[in-house]
Amino acid sequence: MTASPVAPRRVAVVLNPIKADADVARDAVIIGCRRGGLPDPIFLETAENDPGYSMTHRALEQDVDLIIAAGGDGTVRAVAEALIGHDTPLGLIPLGTGNILARNLGADLGDPHRNVDIALFGSERAIDMATFRVELHDGTTVDHAFCVMGGAGFDAQIMTDTKDELKKLVGWAAYGEAGVRHIFATPRWARFRIDDGGWQSRRVRSVMAANCGILTAGLILVPQAKINDGVLDLVVMSPRSTLEWALMAAKVVFRQRRDLPVIEFFAGRKVRVEFHEPIESQVDGDGMGLITGFESEILPGVLSVRVPPSQAD
Repeated sequence: MTASPVAPRRVAVVLNPIKADADVARDAVIIGCRRGGLPDPIFLETAENDPGYSMTHRALEQDVDLIIAAGGDGTVRAVAEALIGHDTPLGLIPLGTGNILARNLGADLGDPHRNVDIALFGSERAIDMATFRVELHDGTTVDHAFCVMGGAGFDAQIMTDTKDELKKLVGWAAYGEAGVRHIFATPRWARFRIDDGGWQSRRVRSVMAANCGILTAGLILVPQAKINDGVLDLVVMSPRSTLEWALMAAKVVFRQRRDLPVIEFFAGRKVRVEFHEPIESQVDGDGMGLITGFESEILPGVLSVRVPPSQAD
């Protein structure tokens, strides 16, 4: 579903103030609003213990017409999760290292002024999100929702252990350094099922529920994934040797169509995954701690996002 938006009357910006271009984004939004004949925007800064949930609810209480998330993937996910059940659209000003949702929606990561124009006056597109309930190793459960993906294993180890100082120096390449440190970790037994189908077991390095397929640096992990198809994709990775890691990396980097037994793709509306022992987890790049299982279910078309005209169809 797409729509031609009406210009907003009141704009709120949930801003991560520690990002390098936070001040640039702040000024660009103010200028964009004034140029468009809008009142100055409301700025709500995130905090160390709150990436944007309460700020988004405060913005909704002020009856704004548009909420812009200016930050990394964590800020975007928090704002998007708080918008579920509301008609208020989301604008994106990507300021992080990964910016994965923005990449999947065709944002120009090198031009914050263009991103502001799109956030304020771009086309609207309804996209899917997905629930993500994790079962912690102490038996409690925690509920979240994601725009991009949630999972456990190698991907979570990378997100958790990537050094912030290195990200500031080399950007997304810092994830590669963390990946090398975990590439030979011990596989874990897991079982999973799609919808209400039968259980399948594997010794895995990573299991991810994905809503879209493009990763950092434009790598396509899940070629068939679409952000508005009402389908949740499950990626099961089980490489055990250097050769199998190399084959899997080549498939992703060079977009090879040949199937590999060490990376499998499944699709459905919901998935459940259980692990034999606690394993690291993440949702949209934020570490969730050690878990023993997770459930995820697609939420079709629950979020309206401002996108470039090229992404409107």
